[in-house]
Amino acid sequence: MKQLRNNVIRVGLEALYFTGAHYLMRPIFAGVGAIFMLHHVRPARDGDFQPNHHLEVTPDFLRTMLTHLRSHDVDVITMDEVHQRLIDRNFSRRFACFTLDDGYRDNRDFALPVMREFGAPFAVYVASDFAEGTGRLWWVALERVIAKAASIEARIGDVATRIDTSTPAAKQAAFDRMHDWLRSLPGEPDVAREITALCAHHGIDERAICRELCMSWDELKPFADEPLVTIGAHTITHCNLARQTEETAGREMAVSRARIEDALQRPVLHLAYPYGDRIAAGPREFALARAAGFKTAVTTRPGMIFPESADHLTALQRVSLNGNYQDARILPVLTSGAATAVWNGFRRIDAA
Repeated sequence: MKQLRNNVIRVGLEALYFTGAHYLMRPIFAGVGAIFMLHHVRPARDGDFQPNHHLEVTPDFLRTMLTHLRSHDVDVITMDEVHQRLIDRNFSRRFACFTLDDGYRDNRDFALPVMREFGAPFAVYVASDFAEGTGRLWWVALERVIAKAASIEARIGDVATRIDTSTPAAKQAAFDRMHDWLRSLPGEPDVAREITALCAHHGIDERAICRELCMSWDELKPFADEPLVTIGAHTITHCNLARQTEETAGREMAVSRARIEDALQRPVLHLAYPYGDRIAAGPREFALARAAGFKTAVTTRPGMIFPESADHLTALQRVSLNGNYQDARILPVLTSGAATAVWNGFRRIDAA
């Protein structure tokens, strides 16, 4: 089903490009700028089974996007500047801001050199448990379990279920099913329990994944000193905030901020909600982010930035640079706002 969805999205993006509809929609839906969302930036990997491929783009694709923005005289700015332009209602020039979630080491190794080429600032949102080396990147663990196994067993809906993972197509179907099931569980302890059991059964060192992929505090300190880099918060545990009590959700935000500030000795004024969609962040979380003192907070809800975004500084929409659609032809579609407008039913702001 997800492959079908990806194919439909690709067809939609190409239709907007080839028909030229994005040119007609640009004046209405391009807004005043865009906040781009990324996770990994790294060279393309081999392999038929890459279910988390949407979370990574190549350095060349990032370079192509920056070249596109520069050719259209778009300012690439920090999140501080995004905030300032919104509250000042300074929309004389279009802007773009690049944000990367989770704090992966490849942000330093591959994204930073590209951004230096263009003198382009960017923000990296760090989950403090990831920097500690104790966090759970369960979506990566699930990928590795399925990649290794010919079949897996789990109790889905209290029913013991055996799932075929013997072929690349079966592995993808199994990942999609397990991923959706895990995200539907009531709380993070439930996800942790199931992933830990799967990893233990199939010989995957779950804890080592975080240390392998994410920057430690010792690595983040010099990285944060880079003039182009802003460090933001991404909670403590990368949990679904909407499924936490108000007290726990508030603590996830405030304590992550305090830990990062203590470790890096710099203010942390910007937040990204883990998962960041409607089922992970809503009005309660937007209010909690304001109460925690964040100047801005970004979601994963698709959308451009409009003047009225100034009224929703802790519910800012982003445009995903998705690894499944690394095609230079879609860049003018993305920056026109046409794709997100269609996705949102032509609503400009989604903050409810």
